[in-house]
Amino acid sequence: MTKESIYGLTFDQLTSWMVEHGQKKFRAQQVWDWLYKKRVTQFADMGNLNKDCIALLEENFELQTLKVEIKQQSSDGTVKFLFKLQDGNLIETVLMRHHYGLSVCVTTQVGCNIGCTFCASGILRKNRDLSSGEIVEQIMNVQHYLDEQGKDERVSHIVVMGIGEPFDNFDNLVDFLRVVNDQNGLSIGARHITVSTSGLAHKIYEFADLGLQVNLAISLHAPNNELRTQVMKINRAFPVEQLMEAIDYYLEKTNRRITFEYIMLQDVNDHEEEAQELVDLLKDKRHLSYVNLIPYNPVSEHNQYQRSTAEDIKNFYGILLENGINCGVRAEQGTDIDAACGQLRSKQIKKKNKRAKERV
Repeated sequence: MTKESIYGLTFDQLTSWMVEHGQKKFRAQQVWDWLYKKRVTQFADMGNLNKDCIALLEENFELQTLKVEIKQQSSDGTVKFLFKLQDGNLIETVLMRHHYGLSVCVTTQVGCNIGCTFCASGILRKNRDLSSGEIVEQIMNVQHYLDEQGKDERVSHIVVMGIGEPFDNFDNLVDFLRVVNDQNGLSIGARHITVSTSGLAHKIYEFADLGLQVNLAISLHAPNNELRTQVMKINRAFPVEQLMEAIDYYLEKTNRRITFEYIMLQDVNDHEEEAQELVDLLKDKRHLSYVNLIPYNPVSEHNQYQRSTAEDIKNFYGILLENGINCGVRAEQGTDIDAACGQLRSKQIKKKNKRAKERV
């Protein structure tokens, strides 16, 4: 029987667990410091804990449930990790270097059921949700990697945009956010954390009501129902009108800016007509909107799509800007190391399946 990751507990949960198991409350603070400030990799290294407490932790928790299967480093400094979970499943995590700090993109599910027709993540259907501990441990593994480099670098930003739909794993997502944001631990500022959703409208309401200062990004990718349903099956459940109502609630409740992700697909959603439709869709909320235009990373399984030309992206960007919509074009990173989300995982699983067939 596998033990759960200790990283899945918030500080309050860890404190309650300690008391329930006969330990003093202050032990939780000691363990927390060892986990997130001293960043040890085994319980035996927690020097100010007595032997009984260490034995109790070892009996109930794991510190390392993820194993590095593959690590790829790009010429631009981007590092992509393929992790193997305790049950043999594979997930991806990416470290990106920006002028403002080091950002990590984390995965929240094994596979994805959203069914975006341009995305490598959804090629393999959802197997299960990740626990909050497995999500936190992605950050810790990257931080341990940085510690090993001896450069005194730390993860300063997080984007929850890896494999899976974060709002489809809502409770574990929220526990993850509370752990990494805790001022006595990693202390990654809420405004340095961005959660991306494909548009689960009912969860946007719930997220707004939490009162977190975490940034929200919406994977929009099309300005009307017909086109959005073509590229994103989730639009059948939550059409554009319903999604925008939820966004209006979020903006009114939080007064926080939302980023709209818009992937540029050649001759699909990159015409002047779609640009103007996007302007019309966002004009009443332009003061709290930012559109992130994303050059498409082609995926072999979705060969019906190609990247928009630089000229078309420039024209699309110009129309938005002329109409008062804040926007930008995402800088590309890691294009030489299976850049598309889910691509490395998909490639490795295919290789594994091919080898299994050859052995039969």
